[in-house]
Amino acid sequence: MHRFRTHKCSELRKDHIDQEVKLSGWINRIYDLGGVLFVILRDTYGLTQCIVEESSPLLETASKWRVESVVTITGKVRARSAETINPKMPTGEIEVYIESAEVQSSADVIPFQVYEDDGAGEDIRLRYRYLDLRREQMQKKIRLRNNVVAAMRHKMWDQGFQEFQTPILTASSPEGARDYLVPSRLHPGKFYALPQAPQQFKQLLMMSGFDKYFQIAPCFRDEDGRADRLAEFYQLDVEMSFVTQEDVHNTIQPVIQSIFEDFSDFTGEKREVIWCDSLPYKEAMLKYGTDKPDLRNPLEIVDVTEVFARDDVEFKAFKGVIEKGGVVRAIRAPKVSDQPRSFFDKLNSWAQGQGAPGLGYVLFADGEGKGPIAKFIPEAAQEALKNAAGLEDGDAIFFVCNKEHEAAKFAGAARDAICDAMGNREQGVYKLCWIIDFPMYEFDEKTQRIDFSHNPFSMPQGGMADLEDKDPLDVYAWQYDCVCNGFELASGAIRNHKPEIMEKAFGIAGYSKDVLEAEFGGMLNAMRYGAPPHGGLAFGVDRIIMLLADEPNLREVYAFVMNGQYEDQMMQAPSEIGHEQLKELHLKVNLPKKMTDAA
Repeated sequence: MHRFRTHKCSELRKDHIDQEVKLSGWINRIYDLGGVLFVILRDTYGLTQCIVEESSPLLETASKWRVESVVTITGKVRARSAETINPKMPTGEIEVYIESAEVQSSADVIPFQVYEDDGAGEDIRLRYRYLDLRREQMQKKIRLRNNVVAAMRHKMWDQGFQEFQTPILTASSPEGARDYLVPSRLHPGKFYALPQAPQQFKQLLMMSGFDKYFQIAPCFRDEDGRADRLAEFYQLDVEMSFVTQEDVHNTIQPVIQSIFEDFSDFTGEKREVIWCDSLPYKEAMLKYGTDKPDLRNPLEIVDVTEVFARDDVEFKAFKGVIEKGGVVRAIRAPKVSDQPRSFFDKLNSWAQGQGAPGLGYVLFADGEGKGPIAKFIPEAAQEALKNAAGLEDGDAIFFVCNKEHEAAKFAGAARDAICDAMGNREQGVYKLCWIIDFPMYEFDEKTQRIDFSHNPFSMPQGGMADLEDKDPLDVYAWQYDCVCNGFELASGAIRNHKPEIMEKAFGIAGYSKDVLEAEFGGMLNAMRYGAPPHGGLAFGVDRIIMLLADEPNLREVYAFVMNGQYEDQMMQAPSEIGHEQLKELHLKVNLPKKMTDAA
């Protein structure tokens, strides 16, 4: 007989009755029923109920066992009586009567329950992550992650892609987020950077003649923590040569489609996967107030600036903003005339909680407009509103007025708030969509200059001619995102493969040729020796798994992860470094004054 087990804790059935077996695992639960000790033994595969009889010489010793201790038991399989069969357990028709046992490792008193969710907070769960990971739901999510990544690999291999591993220690580059820097011992005063993405390397692979690249790539960004963003994350990174935007989409879309279809029943409900029509960026911002819309929400935003700019409309709160270049956005809420006043009051309170003065509306019922601002909108203007928003009797229309960018952002949030208040967000479905035609540049209000709005390595849609002849804010790039249920899953582009266009594009954003050579000289030089047209994208592995697991927090789909302040409470990182190691790295620590005062 094997030293530790003849069977896993999920395997024993009625066919094993009267067999002597050996099981090893953790004590999931233990309880005494009238002198008979019941031990629920758990391994990663399942549970088995084991029994220490009242007459057993093991009873006194076993009664002192603690949950989460690791034990090996040997005993005989017996059938449960009809009234004690547990149909919820695969092993629920049998139990093992323990004849001998060996404690492999005794557990201290545990800080929270493993066999059930006892409401332990995230901090303590992360501090004792190895205990948290023993929970059935956590194990399911980590296995989901493994299976999704394995499926991605096989699907990419099946399409002829080769898998590469690009460097982790690389050069710092201005790609939007802050770099994590690593000091060089051999080169005093110089630093490596952990990659925000393998962007330059995958493009260099295309310039090296490899036609199809992919990687499950680790990426690092020193950004503020939030539920859907981590300092360290993984992406399905893809690049292809001699392709158009449509080629990239048509190649990767079946991969993502099948991943969602294959794993969509993780939570017990098979969900439909729907690809919606591609949306130009400007249309997405107008209709949904965001470039990552949740298309399960049927509500759309319309522009009604012209209605409130009319001479016969006297609503001064909006007119003053419009005169300064502002806009009025509106969201139609269909058939809400039977809603109580509290429906509108709660939405108004929500808007105030977001820092707005309120959420003005007009309710059309019984052939007339009602509500707090209806009196400022004469009948002719109300008819114009109906035409602009497709309003019918029984509908309400909610308004947002501000500068264009701010109005779009708040209208997008209001659209979701109204949808949730109505309870009409579509369920049981993943709705995916490509957002296309991103502007190449944007005007940064803080720095008062033109900057890249997306990936700086993208090809402008009109090539050099657009960069030379158009206002930079009117230049579109071959850039695209993939969104699903309100989350950005992927970002990509057809790349700029011509050095003269790259120099011009970066020049418009304020980068001199010297800076360009210093920051991206390796890739720029490679372009000068013949670069194929190429493009690609990267899908966030973690966000896909988060959606499949129906988890709002990325930290719930990782085995080991830092908290929202980017602290590893289990491994005590980040940690202070001793003087000798700092000296070896030619570093001195210069703490902020408030920290030195506290010390």
